Order: sequence, then C-alpha cells, then structure tokens
Amino acid sequence: MAEKFVLATHNPGKLAEMKAILSGLGVEVISLAEAGVSVDVEETGATFAENAMLKAKAVCAAAGLPAIADDSGLCVNALNGGPGVYSARYGGEGLDDRGRCMLLLNSMRGQGTRAAHFSCAVACAFPNGDTLTAEGRCDGAIAFAPLGDGGFGYDPVFLVPGKGKTFGQLSAEEKSAISHRGKALAAFAEKLRAYLGK
Repeated sequence: MAEKFVLATHNPGKLAEMKAILSGLGVEVISLAEAGVSVDVEETGATFAENAMLKAKAVCAAAGLPAIADDSGLCVNALNGGPGVYSARYGGEGLDDRGRCMLLLNSMRGQGTRAAHFSCAVACAFPNGDTLTAEGRCDGAIAFAPLGDGGFGYDPVFLVPGKGKTFGQLSAEEKSAISHRGKALAAFAEKLRAYLGK
C-alpha cells in the first residue's frame, strides 16, 4: 500500500508532474479535493522556501497526511530580483499570465541586462512534525517578445541560453529536464527516498 501525500496545489499540471516523479518511490500523490481539504494559505513568507513550508504545514494539519507544496517565481536582475515571491501577483489581481508577461516586457524596456532565473522551493511536512525541503534554479534571460504557447506563467518570455528557445517553445519533457521545478523535484525525490528508507 503506497503512502499517501497531499499536494498543496490547484494546478493540474503540477499534480501530474509530481505524480510522475514520485510514483517510482511507492508514493501516491493525491489532490486537495481527493483529500477532502480546502485551505487558503496566505503566502506571507519572504522567500519561496518560507511560502512552500507555510502551505505544506497548513495542508498537513488539515488533512492529517504528509503534504507537499512548492513555491516558485521569476527573479529578474534588472528588477532587483523582482517579481520574485510576487510573481503570481505581479501587476495586481486583474492580470492574467499574458498581461503579466507584457507588464514585465514593458518594465524591461531599455534595460542593458536581461539576465533572469526561475527559482523553485519544494517543502514537505509530516504529521509527526518532520519536514523536508529542496530547491532548484534555472538561469536564463528575458526575451524581447513572447515566443511559443507552451507552459504557463512567464514561460513565453523566459529564454533558455543553451536551447535558443523560451520555455514556451519547449515540450513538457524538454522543460522539466532543465527547469527549476524539475531540479527541485529531483532533489526532493532523493531526500524523500532517504527519509522513507529510514
């Protein structure tokens, strides 16, 4: 019988990604709905790791099961590391992904450096109080216009140097092989394997 972990997200893409990565560990990843849990966690942390842990602990407490959460965002050098932890709320509530990309491109006008990186922190909280964390990072640059319709969020404006393409132009497999979330989840899977093996 696989151990059940609740994933603290409403994003079906993240759920599928997490199921694929953790199924090899004999872990069953279930959604908030499958766990019968509805919690709205305010992301008040100053870092991605703090926000991920806030979500994991709240869902763990509500579900009584181990909970996994992640927080990620885009950090742009010319914007002093912004939008950072505010990536999903950049420009306010009324903007969709495309609106946020266009706002970012407008604020980058005339900037000499376009260097940026995506950061992701994964946190896991267990009912016994134990916690695990892992982080991943993918360096790149901000494109001059959106390219590609793949992915979500800032993917169409995030250029991957070695590929000469944006995340929005890569297949899901190509993206997860090099992405911040892919790296964080791989590191997390290793830590979880060691933890479950104790």
